[in-house]
Amino acid sequence: MALTRDFKETVKERASRDPAFAKAMLDEAATAFLNGEPHVTRLILRDLVNASVGFEDLAAETKRPSKSLHRMLSEKGNPSMDNIAAIFSAVCKRLGVAFEAHGIEAA
Repeated sequence: MALTRDFKETVKERASRDPAFAKAMLDEAATAFLNGEPHVTRLILRDLVNASVGFEDLAAETKRPSKSLHRMLSEKGNPSMDNIAAIFSAVCKRLGVAFEAHGIEAA
């Protein structure tokens, strides 16, 4: 029988040791959010928070209870726009990343 690892643990470990992978996850979460996929956004952010900031530090940084943050980023979570912005901000800060918006000219 082959030994297997939990997928979430594998992702967490990779994101914590590989900054490029963590940044790619952040980019994917932002893209999902902008494409109207809040479910995907929440799940990616949850894995990224676990790998980078941690829920306790995120709670201190966002001034929101850790338990509430866990619920917000659960499968059935429903975070407000303010909470999503605060979570993105904390993760960006931890990863040393800043978002830039670029407009596209209409044809």
